[in-house]
Amino acid sequence: MTWLLIGIALFFGMHLVPTVPPLKEAMQSRLGAGGYKGLFSLVSLAGLGLMIWGRAHTGHYAIFAPPAWGKTAAFILMLPAFILLAAAHMKGRIRKITRHPMLLGVLLWAGAHVLANGDLISLWLFGSFAVFSLVDMALVSGRGAPADFTVKPRQDIMAIIGGAAVYAGFIFFAHQFLFGVKLF
Repeated sequence: MTWLLIGIALFFGMHLVPTVPPLKEAMQSRLGAGGYKGLFSLVSLAGLGLMIWGRAHTGHYAIFAPPAWGKTAAFILMLPAFILLAAAHMKGRIRKITRHPMLLGVLLWAGAHVLANGDLISLWLFGSFAVFSLVDMALVSGRGAPADFTVKPRQDIMAIIGGAAVYAGFIFFAHQFLFGVKLF
């Protein structure tokens, strides 16, 4: 579990840097824009790798019995989560209305997995993503309105179709291949 916790600290510690503009600016000034992006990517990737390593090498410690409807709720919540993730970089109405579709999608993904699993590792892993999403939504919202853009309705259609396609790929194939958990 130690590696998982170190990974969480690295990944989210690095992801909190942009929320402190003076720190981000100081790092960019010292490292340059490319150096900052490289460091951000490297530390984030190392954190993610340690989270995966820690998750794979830690036993199962149940802390609550997931509700009987927990897995069904996870299946239902994952479809809008994937659509929101797809909409995050598109200029559609979904992004305009939600303001932070990626953070909202991650929150749905994380909450669904805590609900469906009920073990300590899931609580740490997915719970940290849920807490970060909530904190980052609050911090980003506090900085004012996002840049305005002209809505392109076809991008919502692309987000819905793309998100649904990736969702189907995950539930039927990728989830078992990547995480060893067969859903069907």
